[in-house]
Amino acid sequence: MIYRTLTIAGSDSGGGAGIQADLKTFQELGTFGMSAITALTAQNTLGVHGVYPQSTEAIVAQLDAVLSDIGVDAVKTGMLFSSEIIEAVADRLRHYGVAHVVVDPVMVAKGGQSLLQEEAIQAVRKHLIPLAMVITPNIPEAEVIIGEEGIQSLHDMEEAARKIFQLGAKNVVIKGGHLSGEESIDILYDGLDFHHLPARRFPTKHTHGTGCTFAAAIAASLAKGHTVFQAMEVAKAFITSAIEHSLAIGSGIGPTNHAAYRLSRQ
Repeated sequence: MIYRTLTIAGSDSGGGAGIQADLKTFQELGTFGMSAITALTAQNTLGVHGVYPQSTEAIVAQLDAVLSDIGVDAVKTGMLFSSEIIEAVADRLRHYGVAHVVVDPVMVAKGGQSLLQEEAIQAVRKHLIPLAMVITPNIPEAEVIIGEEGIQSLHDMEEAARKIFQLGAKNVVIKGGHLSGEESIDILYDGLDFHHLPARRFPTKHTHGTGCTFAAAIAASLAKGHTVFQAMEVAKAFITSAIEHSLAIGSGIGPTNHAAYRLSRQ
């Protein structure tokens, strides 16, 4: 059985996030990875030095080429940059009836650079979130989506998850990495119940690409037929290993180690 996964995201020239992180994750978790590149970035461990969005025509052509021939078992979206691109991607996903869509609402890079135009936020709410089998915002992204600041506790995360669920997502994951404490606790809300998944924090600054990698791991697991909760468990274990054994390369914030999960299981 060949499990097919597609990432629709930006290219990270430094290799730690975006398309590159997604394809590494897909491969490590035993799926066949494909891509539709939405933007090129000039990027390294010190930050994003340039963002060069692709034309909507080029993005749609990539999606049509993959989806009309090879097909997919799961799709992960990352940096979509503009409202025009978001609407075009959503249209193609609806057209091909893609069921397993994991939305990583990429908005801001680790160094603080905006990766999503302001007018695109409403397009995320209106066009993308209703297609999401799973959406995976971190706390700052969740605050942007619901238009409120001040998520400072697990209770606040749960309230935000309820509000995002009301926008149409079938399952909401809010990542707790921005909170303090010895553990990093992510929550999953399926419209009925909350599930908490804790993991030990590691004293490292090298966490570039964590959001991309986590969402890609969920997509790979869904492609293989796992439930959303099972997929989140795999993704949590995958990213925890990747952070624990992160790579101190470059002069800034290094990437996580995408091979660590597999190597730890050998």
